[in-house]
Amino acid sequence: MNISNYFNHDSHQISFTRRQASDFAKAVAGDFNPIHDEDAKRFCVPGDLLFAVFLSQYGISQTMKVEFTGMVVDSVNLLFPESISESFTIKGDNDKNYMDVTLSGDQISEAGFIAALTEKYVQFSGQTFPQILVPLMQQENAMINPSRPLVIYKNMEIYLDNVSADHMSGENIELKLKNSLLQRNGKKGEVRLEFTILCDGNGIGHGAKNLLLSGLRDYDQGQLDEVINSYAQRKSNYLSR
Repeated sequence: MNISNYFNHDSHQISFTRRQASDFAKAVAGDFNPIHDEDAKRFCVPGDLLFAVFLSQYGISQTMKVEFTGMVVDSVNLLFPESISESFTIKGDNDKNYMDVTLSGDQISEAGFIAALTEKYVQFSGQTFPQILVPLMQQENAMINPSRPLVIYKNMEIYLDNVSADHMSGENIELKLKNSLLQRNGKKGEVRLEFTILCDGNGIGHGAKNLLLSGLRDYDQGQLDEVINSYAQRKSNYLSR
């Protein structure tokens, strides 16, 4: 993955075209969420792409927490500061807040490790639907709106506990799901995905990703099968281009 293909960098301003964001979602993350389609009315840049660009610019901290406070569209230029502190906000040129970031611990700047962890994190996120979300929805008697499925990124956190020089090449890094939970509150819901970060099969850290769901209704297998089949067809159409 060459992350520079998926964003534009002018001085300290970062921007994305719809094509870049959509290609990243589909080709890199395996994410076919309709809100990342080029022609989507409610288009937004994938949170995973924002996080990947952040890592490419600043490296990885032992502890990282990112809150996504706004949906980035193609008309927004993000202002990435020249230097960062332990806690800061990334704003757009419209003066709106888009990312609240909290960092602590040692900084890791080795390109191989950053690239590997970024790619594995993004690929892990691509498993969210239907592999992870569908069993959770069935368990909680809840499902997304079949005609307008909306799943958005709320926040994420990463904790690196045991990173040594042996891990810096980035070889054999993987993320594995540890726990998943869906909490429903009427028509809204929140999903928490907890994962372990491994290198050569040994744990070197952990983290979590939280998603927001809207338009929830009671689970209906037939309707959800239509959503799954539509998602699979969209993926098949893209891959066969």
